[in-house]
Amino acid sequence: MIKNCYYYMDEIGRRIKIYRVSSGMTQEELGEKSGVSVRSISRLEQGSSVQMDNLIRILIALGLDSNIELLIPDQASRPSYYLRENGNYRVRARKDDKKQEFKWGDEQ
Repeated sequence: MIKNCYYYMDEIGRRIKIYRVSSGMTQEELGEKSGVSVRSISRLEQGSSVQMDNLIRILIALGLDSNIELLIPDQASRPSYYLRENGNYRVRARKDDKKQEFKWGDEQ
C-alpha cells in the first residue's frame, strides 16, 4: 500500500494529540504555550494541514523539538555523504601486477 500525504497528516495529528493529552494539557493550554490558535491545534489533531511554523511551535511546546531532526536527517552527517563528495574510491589491483602463485612456505 502506498501511503499518501493525507495518511501522514492524520498520523501526525493523532500523535500530537496523544502527546498533548499524556502531558495533561488542553488545546487551550497548548495554544497559550505555543502561541498557536486553538483552531489550528484542533485542525492539526484532526489531520488537516497547518502551517509549518505552527507545527514546529507545537512540537517545541510539547518538548518534542529534539525529534525534529528525525523528520529529515542531515545528509552531511552520514558517512556515505563524504564518499559522494570526494568521489567513490575502490581499491583495485593494478593491471600490470602479475598474480603470484600461492606458496605454503615449505616448498623448496
